[in-house]
Amino acid sequence: MDTSFDLIVLGAGSGGLAAAKRAARHGAKVAIVEGDRVGGTCVIRGCVPKKLLVYGAQARHQLADASAYGLSIGSVTSNVPELFNRVRAEVDRLNHLHLGFLEKAGVTRIQGWGRFTGSHRIGISSKRGGPVETELQASKVLVAVGGRPVRPQIPGIELSWVSDDMFELQDLPKVVVVVGAGFIACEFACILRGLGVSVVQVVRGPRLLRGFDAELADAVHEGMHDQGIEMRFNATVTSLEGEAGNITAQLDDDLRIPCGGVLMATGRRPWLADLGLELVDVETDNGRIVVDADSCTSVPHIHAVGDVTDRVNLTPVAIDEGRAYADAVFAGKHRQVDHRLVASAVFSDPELASVGLSEEKAVAEYGAEAVVVHRARFRSMARALPATGSRCLLKLVIQTSTDRVLGCHMVGEHAAEIIQMAAIAIGMGATKADFDRTMALHPSVSEEFVTMD
Repeated sequence: MDTSFDLIVLGAGSGGLAAAKRAARHGAKVAIVEGDRVGGTCVIRGCVPKKLLVYGAQARHQLADASAYGLSIGSVTSNVPELFNRVRAEVDRLNHLHLGFLEKAGVTRIQGWGRFTGSHRIGISSKRGGPVETELQASKVLVAVGGRPVRPQIPGIELSWVSDDMFELQDLPKVVVVVGAGFIACEFACILRGLGVSVVQVVRGPRLLRGFDAELADAVHEGMHDQGIEMRFNATVTSLEGEAGNITAQLDDDLRIPCGGVLMATGRRPWLADLGLELVDVETDNGRIVVDADSCTSVPHIHAVGDVTDRVNLTPVAIDEGRAYADAVFAGKHRQVDHRLVASAVFSDPELASVGLSEEKAVAEYGAEAVVVHRARFRSMARALPATGSRCLLKLVIQTSTDRVLGCHMVGEHAAEIIQMAAIAIGMGATKADFDRTMALHPSVSEEFVTMD
């Protein structure tokens, strides 16, 4: 096996794969080191399997509404083990596809865990943190090992799940406690409820989805409440007792919640352990690798992309960072990733999607008098016959002096698909007048964005 490369990539997730394939296309001799399956968090235990579970939960809702359209199909039950098996099979298929993509690109795949043993040397171990079994040389190194879920240090925490564990379950208990207020907590709470599980969501603060527009977060909360998800705000789980499948969650207000499982969705952190960064003087801060606008670390030939830098932790951002790095370093095409305008989505039920400034951030940046908000709140036509489900919320945040759209936000069906297209217009500097001049597609939910007064 060759042991000398132009580029060694640590981590075969979204950013690492993108960089490795692009660098190889530019003629570099590239190796990618990964001790787990190829595909990273997104493909193996994140975006992809989670979205498949979202579809599974939505299908159950659609069948339950069938009578509103004159269809009689009897009772609807979920075969959760079958759904989980199908999701895992799809993940396996995608894993094999990525292996093929690497081979086709001419990238050498090294199975094992990599860490720095010198400035230009990478040691490979069959076990993370284990003894070095092989050593490789590289002119340049890209760190793209991603992040991992974190658990709070409370008694009985070993009884809990993190998001990674959810995709390995064989079945679901009748009651689950979800701890957290972010997008992972909200998405899994909705998936579980959609599959027939009783859900109690414990939130440390006073609201869901901190960082998103507050009005949109409230709309998601309303929809989740209507589905029967019980919310406990301003509360903290202080301990877990019992055994797997029969757990009692103790809250700080002395409430005890018996359940079959506890999902700790309380955040993720860059996975820096056992990388040997201190050996080569790569600067870190607050548990992340410090990089500049070109993804370069404090060591000129070592770069980092994706969640390990804790900038904007989204799959498309990591991919773009990886490609920009490879283009700049191996093709002389310098380009910096713009992290200022990145669309994001929460695949909860109802779905939330957003691009640009929230109302709160726009007011903080420009002042209340300099911002005007247009909104529409209504029940979509898709919910007219069932007469159930939460109302859609569409919202435009406008700078009054320029008429420029600062933010475009939505809660409702297909929100992510709609905001994806709106992001193009906002990135080009569209104004409210530009939206108003656009002829509506009727009847549709998205037409409200171009008909708001």
